[in-house]
Amino acid sequence: MKKLLVIALMLTGTLTFAQNKNAKASIEVDGICGMCKARIEKACLNTKGVKFADWSVETHELKLIFDDRKTSVATIEKQVLAAGHDTKALKATDEAYAKVHPCCKYRDEAVIGDHTPKKEDENKHEEGDNDHR
Repeated sequence: MKKLLVIALMLTGTLTFAQNKNAKASIEVDGICGMCKARIEKACLNTKGVKFADWSVETHELKLIFDDRKTSVATIEKQVLAAGHDTKALKATDEAYAKVHPCCKYRDEAVIGDHTPKKEDENKHEEGDNDHR
């Protein structure tokens, strides 16, 4: 009887560790601005089991914390694609991409150029920083 109880406890412990309430993942997602950031993070956070989503405009890295008993990276990635944003592995459908705001058309070189800081803007920013010192 004691052996049976020990085996049952070991099995329960193993099953508990096999599921991760706070799994972490990182995926690359295309986008170019703060509106993209809000859209990507909202798509993730509206997925059951996602606890944290943070997308960086500079690096395009989406950091996630989620309950892998309720969702998976593949499921979260599908939500991002449905919101119109490509990932490193998959491309959003043209229909989903078409719904993205015109200033967020990250596949369009002209739009990307509009979001790239100009040298003059950088110099003005640096000069402004000097004024505050």
